[in-house]
Amino acid sequence: MQIDNTPLPNSAVVEAAPPPLQSAPPVDQAAPTQRPRARVRHRTYISEFAESLLVTILIALFGTTFILQAFKIPSESMQPTLLIGDYLLVNKFIFEGHGAWYERFLPYRPIQRGDIIVFKFPFDDHQHYVKRVVGLPGDRVRIVDQRVYVNGAPLAEPYVVHDPAFEDPFGDNFPPTSQNFFRMGVRPEWADQILDQVVRGELVVPPDHYFALGDNRDRSLDSRYWGFVSRDSIMGRPMIVYWSVRAVSSDYADRGLYSTIYRMIDTARHIGTRTRWHRLFHTVH
Repeated sequence: MQIDNTPLPNSAVVEAAPPPLQSAPPVDQAAPTQRPRARVRHRTYISEFAESLLVTILIALFGTTFILQAFKIPSESMQPTLLIGDYLLVNKFIFEGHGAWYERFLPYRPIQRGDIIVFKFPFDDHQHYVKRVVGLPGDRVRIVDQRVYVNGAPLAEPYVVHDPAFEDPFGDNFPPTSQNFFRMGVRPEWADQILDQVVRGELVVPPDHYFALGDNRDRSLDSRYWGFVSRDSIMGRPMIVYWSVRAVSSDYADRGLYSTIYRMIDTARHIGTRTRWHRLFHTVH
């Protein structure tokens, strides 16, 4: 799934002009004409405004690059944890693992099993997806009768829901153990290599990669269908729902400019009735 004041400058300070001379000098010896004070003040105001605007832009770019970024939820794959129409603030200042020198000085931590992550989808236009980490690098993952096992032990998943009315080929048992498996919905690239990652009936997560699933297990296209999430593609962890609006998946199917503008105007007109007020500032776990 994918998941979108400049301070006023200080008053300009202009030095006072020198007092007028007692008698005017001859025309050919007149002092140069002084620059009008209004023009000096105007240019000073523009330069200070431009400086303040530049600082604001730099701070905003720094914040969205390293600290926080906003995303919306357009599909049901993470319900009931995340609902269609939830608007999230994603903490990008949390996970270590890029190997940057500054990681040792900042409060980064490793990605943990159970973390919800936002990442770039490994195929197509690299839109943003949100899933929950189930397998860490080196883990052995297997699903038996809808129960997830990691390294041979059942994984506690109180957040997972199943839909008995929906048939999920990989929902009951995973991974496949032979070439004769149901490939509908599976990325061709993943279908060709999945068996190479299977050892004695378990899927082994390679280094610097993660196995991620949706909480709405039977209605989620996740690592079972397209493969592992690389560390480099992970952007951060959803922190809080800052706004939530009642919506369905079809509301976000068309991402064209006209449809986007129409949705914004329509939502603004009905903001009072469509807002899920109880989800505002809801923390994400």
